[in-house]
Amino acid sequence: MLKKSFKLKIIAPTVAIFVILVIVINVFLSLRFSSISSDLISEKLVANANSLIHFLDNSRESTRAAAISMARYPNAINAINERDREELLRIFTPTHDLYGVNYYTITDSDGIVLARTHDPDNYNDSVINQQNVMDAVDGMISSYFESGTVVKVSIRTGAPVYDFDGSLIGVISAGVRFDTDCTVKDLKELLNSDVSIFLDDVRIATTIHKDGQSIVGTTMDPRIVDIVIEGKNEYSGESNILGEMYIAFYKPLVNAQGEAYATFFTGTPVDDLIERSNISIRDGIILGLSGLAVSIVLLYFIISTISKPVTVLSHNMTRIADGDLDVEIDIKSEDEIGILGKSLQKIAFILHKLLHEIKNMISEHEKGNIDHHLNADEFSGGYKDLANDILALAAVSTKDQLTGIPNRRSFDNRLDMEWSRAKRDKTPLSVLVMDIDNFKLYNDTFGHQQGDLALQTVAASAADMLKRSTDFIARWGGEEFTILLPVTDSQHAAMVAEKLRAGIESTNIPCSDEKADKITVSIGVNTQIPAQDSKIESFMAKADSALYKAKNTGRNKVAVEEDP
Repeated sequence: MLKKSFKLKIIAPTVAIFVILVIVINVFLSLRFSSISSDLISEKLVANANSLIHFLDNSRESTRAAAISMARYPNAINAINERDREELLRIFTPTHDLYGVNYYTITDSDGIVLARTHDPDNYNDSVINQQNVMDAVDGMISSYFESGTVVKVSIRTGAPVYDFDGSLIGVISAGVRFDTDCTVKDLKELLNSDVSIFLDDVRIATTIHKDGQSIVGTTMDPRIVDIVIEGKNEYSGESNILGEMYIAFYKPLVNAQGEAYATFFTGTPVDDLIERSNISIRDGIILGLSGLAVSIVLLYFIISTISKPVTVLSHNMTRIADGDLDVEIDIKSEDEIGILGKSLQKIAFILHKLLHEIKNMISEHEKGNIDHHLNADEFSGGYKDLANDILALAAVSTKDQLTGIPNRRSFDNRLDMEWSRAKRDKTPLSVLVMDIDNFKLYNDTFGHQQGDLALQTVAASAADMLKRSTDFIARWGGEEFTILLPVTDSQHAAMVAEKLRAGIESTNIPCSDEKADKITVSIGVNTQIPAQDSKIESFMAKADSALYKAKNTGRNKVAVEEDP
């Protein structure tokens, strides 16, 4: 009796399935042709809608990237300072393709146009009425669908331009325009469907032609106007365009004033879709039958060669996909399958090591040990990039970005750890809540940049004065800092607090204004040996209460409140 081989077990049912599948497909397509056509039309509509929305989103991001990047470009800043229109055109025009935008409008700080890359001879007029420019003059970066002096329909992003001393000197508005024949032609290639742009309810650009003539200037169906322009809603469905039925999608473009001032249309004639469906079904049947014949011939030879190592490799890949990274892949061949097996083994090892390091780092961070990090230099290529990205993310989540010391989240984790340790060991735990005196007045008087410098100086000075490796300082929020002193009684905590107060009082804050080189702090101190029913919230509240005592008794003081 002929023994069935593994290859035959694969080939026989596979061929049978192919034969049955081809028969079922033919019968099914014959019976359900109209239904399939309808489904294909619906899928085409959804695909076009998604692609168009994706195009608009990409256009918005392109304008943001262009405006923000060029607003920080030193040569551009110098040219704006010097009001050098020729230099501005020379700098900005070559970057259109780099950022995927069509034009720039560069203005001074009052919204007066210094240069337009899309209309070089048109300048010195005001565009302050454009919302993106208005926002940029107010220091904000914003993107809107807007109509301008030259470009009627576009997405624009305005970004403020600051001089090297921090003063506002101008605005860069980057845009992608939609009101051109080039735009609709490019979109037609992307969507494989006709495209039109409406300004209000009038077509101003289109790929649709009637009797060899573009239908630019025709208007939108009033029924659709009520939905898209008046109601500001998207519309998907049938649309009669000059007597021809389209399956269409209309996307309103809403400006900063909340008006649907323009509309994107994409659609395909229903007759074209049905014809394409017929061709696809016919080609599918022919291809299926041809593929069946060829597959039966080739299947035996392919399976004979690769069935065993592929089965082993597939099993190991499944284990890795399921999270089992302790895989030993035993493939001896030196061909592509063998190389793939070795590569997969290497991937499993690297992922195992990376996940192990990440888990250790997360565990240590949850304990408050934020200085524990994985070693990115142990990895290479994309894995090293991933490790560096994880380190950057960890730094963002654990460090205060202004002062560089731990943030409140890190402090909370460290406090939980030290609280549990003090409760277990029955040792005193002290906390200092330190607040910069009259900081709002300091900020208002000398500016936010000087205020930031004061916060950085106070943080650095306080961190330098804490000598023990177990002492922990964090920025609590605003101008307030917290310091944890494990195994420290009330008397020594007060001494540390006084040392910090005096040290900061004697620290010089870098500034050209002599009145801004000094700053003082008030500090509240609380010490407790945590009992089983003690609450961290109460512990911190009493330190905060002590801080208010120091504030209310004249500032630049240390106040101590000790728990039993």
